[in-house]
Amino acid sequence: MTPPAAAVADRSPFDRLTEGQPVLAAALAGIARAAASEAPVLLLGAPGTGRTTVARAVHAASRRAAAPLVEVDPGAVPTSLFESELFGHKAGAFTVAGADQPGRVGRADGGTLLFDHVEELPAAVQPKLLRLVAERRYAPLGGGEREADLRFVAVGPDDLSLRVERGAFREDLFYRFEVFAFRLPSLAERPGEVIEVAQRLLDDLTERFGRPRAHLSAAAESWMPSHPWPGNLTQLRNLLERELILADGTEVDPEPPGGGSETPRPLTEVEADEIRRALAYTRGHQGEAAELLGISRKALWAKRKRHGIP
Repeated sequence: MTPPAAAVADRSPFDRLTEGQPVLAAALAGIARAAASEAPVLLLGAPGTGRTTVARAVHAASRRAAAPLVEVDPGAVPTSLFESELFGHKAGAFTVAGADQPGRVGRADGGTLLFDHVEELPAAVQPKLLRLVAERRYAPLGGGEREADLRFVAVGPDDLSLRVERGAFREDLFYRFEVFAFRLPSLAERPGEVIEVAQRLLDDLTERFGRPRAHLSAAAESWMPSHPWPGNLTQLRNLLERELILADGTEVDPEPPGGGSETPRPLTEVEADEIRRALAYTRGHQGEAAELLGISRKALWAKRKRHGIP
């Protein structure tokens, strides 16, 4: 039975993300309350587990939902330019600073600043970011101090605390971000939810491609839950997309990745093909392609250069 429109409207972004996925729902228990607060939220997990999607849902479920959500990927910005990109600058602050720029902090005023791949924050910028998070104050390059009206969300790897122990990430900044911390489980940790997740991804893909609703074959439903899925949601989505494009009807029948009797292809060749597919799927959007591939934009740029992909 279809729920009333009012009931659907009352559902939070997290209800829609975790419906039919009790393991994921348990991992995110309390996140709706965290989203309603003004405290920083830290989302940890392996690449491809949906960390950025959940981070965006935190903003959508917050009191700042109508204000900007500005994302920052430290790995996509050269270290020498990162401070200016983050905090902004005044005209004349450095040689090529021809006009005032607000930076990501200024553009996010009143809303949420999302740090994707927070582990890649340049060490030299971390003390200034700590002050921004702790005191809501910052200074653009060449300018005076300002107050920042922001909410902070950060996305990082499972081993972020180990990076703190190694001195690769500031301990005090880590604890500032860790007010509310949630770890997203890998797909291999929730085998009972794989078919539900796969069908949702298929529904999204068919809508995107303007195709009739598709479904998994019985054979696929038998092997998918036990597959390790090292690439998590990204790997699953890529597999379904490829099979959906090749399917003649509405049944999608993928084989286990790495299976079959074909001669294995060189990893460099496979990587180049997947990069091209990701860029084609996102219509050349570097950030979205990097997210699909589970890497930073900086890493994607380096791989494109290495493979000669324009």
